[in-house]
Amino acid sequence: MAETEGPKRIREAGRFTAPEAGKPHWVEHLRSAHFSVGTYSLAPGVPDDQSPHTEDEIYFITTGRGRLVTPSGEIWVAPGHTVYVPAGEPHTFVDITEDFAAVVVFAPPERDPG
Repeated sequence: MAETEGPKRIREAGRFTAPEAGKPHWVEHLRSAHFSVGTYSLAPGVPDDQSPHTEDEIYFITTGRGRLVTPSGEIWVAPGHTVYVPAGEPHTFVDITEDFAAVVVFAPPERDPG
């Protein structure tokens, strides 16, 4: 994970990484005092087991397709889509039809990136 000092190109951001042992793959790329950013990857058939986060999230979908489901609604997502999930809102990606990856920005920085 890189700290922020000057501009950075995050070369691995948004690249699909095959999940291991039937779990989603998460890697944090950068953290500052105001936000953190990483890539979240899901393969078809791998359940999205996220718990609600204490931070606002923005997902930039880079590859794959699926549905984002929350108690307040659901939307189909595909490459080029950007979606927002407010802090504390339960959410999950379902109906993943191909390898799926998203750049995720947490603000403030994610408290437990593990």
